[in-house]
Amino acid sequence: MSKQEMALIAHLMRRAGFGATRDELEEYASRGYEQVVEDLLHPERFPEVEEDVLFRYHIDMNDQDGLRSQGRWIYRMINTEAPLREKLALFWHRVFATGAGKSMHYPSSGIQIETLRGNAFSNFRDILLDIARDPAMIFWLDNNENHEDQPNENWGRELLELFSMGVGNYTEQDVKMAARAFTGWTFTQPLPVYPFGNYNSSFVYHEGDHDDSVKAFLGETGRFNGEDIVDIVIRQPATAKFLCRHLYDFFVADEPQVPAWNETPPQDPRAIEELTRAYFESGHEIRPVLRALFNSDFFKEARSGKVKSPIDFVVGTVKLAGTHRFPEPALRGLSGASGLMGQTLMQPPTVEGWHTGREWIDAGTMNERVNFAVNQLGDVSRPGVQSIVKRLETEDGALSPERFVDRCLDLMGPIDVGSDTRASLVESAAAGGELRFGAAADRESSAQRVLNMVQQIATSVDYQFE
Repeated sequence: MSKQEMALIAHLMRRAGFGATRDELEEYASRGYEQVVEDLLHPERFPEVEEDVLFRYHIDMNDQDGLRSQGRWIYRMINTEAPLREKLALFWHRVFATGAGKSMHYPSSGIQIETLRGNAFSNFRDILLDIARDPAMIFWLDNNENHEDQPNENWGRELLELFSMGVGNYTEQDVKMAARAFTGWTFTQPLPVYPFGNYNSSFVYHEGDHDDSVKAFLGETGRFNGEDIVDIVIRQPATAKFLCRHLYDFFVADEPQVPAWNETPPQDPRAIEELTRAYFESGHEIRPVLRALFNSDFFKEARSGKVKSPIDFVVGTVKLAGTHRFPEPALRGLSGASGLMGQTLMQPPTVEGWHTGREWIDAGTMNERVNFAVNQLGDVSRPGVQSIVKRLETEDGALSPERFVDRCLDLMGPIDVGSDTRASLVESAAAGGELRFGAAADRESSAQRVLNMVQQIATSVDYQFE
């Protein structure tokens, strides 16, 4: 397997997952790139993460009256054999940003994530309808306050503005008609969690509260209900372009923030056209669009230019360290670490979601990233560090500073770094001379040098990109 092929597989696993160990990459590479893509697109080929041991060692995660689901989700991200399912759930969570803090009914937020996981690869119509029926979303955007005699436009507006079409592709009248079409869509009021236990909320349609009058929406007229609105929306070219730009932004390259899309064209219009074509040719299915994306040249060439989100950074660094394959006590702290970097799962700042790309990074969040990487990779006994040490031990003869740096970059990624970063790393390595593994004392000091180099790479600016 050539270095170039290995780098391509590593790129795929960073974007379609959360990174991979060297052993995992070599196994993926043995299948071939296109087969790995197909396996990623078919998570049903792999078992779910075994969670019984998680609940046994983290008793608090059995209690759904809180955001313990964050730790459960992160554990899945680290240990899943079907990483694209979790990555897509994260994608849809970013698009359909819903905060648990407003409802204060945390079980509904956990159920929403499960819905997004289950729908991750399906038809966009099914995805929109399920999120429209989701109690957490209904409460978040006040559709439970959307009545026949007193419409509430929050859900109808965000459905068009942020979830499907984007500003500039509909009118205020379309918003009003969409709101009226979704009157009567609400949920059953859940019982308090204590002392009765967890009783989930569920979608309910009150026909008597639905506005059944004739509505004119996006050039069509009829006695529309919510399903009709979604059917019309998914057929719009604007919807296809908006969704595909979201996918491009998430998996390929950072775009401007969503509110600017009406005025700022996509950086690669041909890529959006290619994905849009797959959307319509497949009848609005998500899996064929993703297949076109991951097999495209524009995806394969988009390496090392996208800023890692806090969740990508946290999970990727943990996978590099080789920890949390077992539910360790520190697992519950990973969500908090991501929050300090600017992204708390199930708690987006607004319905617009998180601002991404370079806006993830400022002096404070960069400091949190550096500290997290140093702490996660702070012990030579960590499985991921040990794996790198053992591979370097098998090298023939001593390693020059340049070779030492390049091998660490290769085994940690491969990771692409700029010339200035590489020069700084080589200078640091040169202070210790050649890397040698010989007597026991030499092995110990050499292993410590490897640990130091791994930490330096993981705290570099280049490591913030994928």
